[in-house]
Amino acid sequence: MPLSLIAWLIVGAEIGFWVFIVAGLVTRYLLRKEKTGLVLLAMTPVLDLILLIATTFDLMNGATASPAHGIAAIYLGVSLIYGQRMVRWADERFRYYILKEGPRPAKLRGWAHARDSLKGSLLHVVAWALGGGYLLLMIVLVDDPGRTEVLGDILKVWSLVVGIDLAISLSYFIWPRK
Repeated sequence: MPLSLIAWLIVGAEIGFWVFIVAGLVTRYLLRKEKTGLVLLAMTPVLDLILLIATTFDLMNGATASPAHGIAAIYLGVSLIYGQRMVRWADERFRYYILKEGPRPAKLRGWAHARDSLKGSLLHVVAWALGGGYLLLMIVLVDDPGRTEVLGDILKVWSLVVGIDLAISLSYFIWPRK
């Protein structure tokens, strides 16, 4: 089965996200052009905006929602909420492994790991609320249950995933990582 335009846009947005991050870090640190590097890093939300517009346009112009439309909503929520954290993660590793500067990125253990994991899970809840809100908005705006059924199904599965994510994070407080 060939990929839909929305599926290709998701793939392109993910590739573009990492291209902008790597280009931003290389420009910022290796070429010593900090402002240009920051501009490149700041371009990542533009990819989200393009995906949001394309997905909304597709659904509002008669397309039947596919899993790709639901995954686009998940991608948007996760990218917008975790984007800054992912850039920080990449920045720390770039400085340590490429530039040989700064401390080695720490592997968290015990309570520090539990707190960090819970923080990540709470961000997942916010991403779920944002992406899920977009899914619900599309269901309401399209107003055709036959065309949007898959969006509701994806929201149910994502809700289960968020619940499992929270349970795993909470388990680290009971059984901390050694």
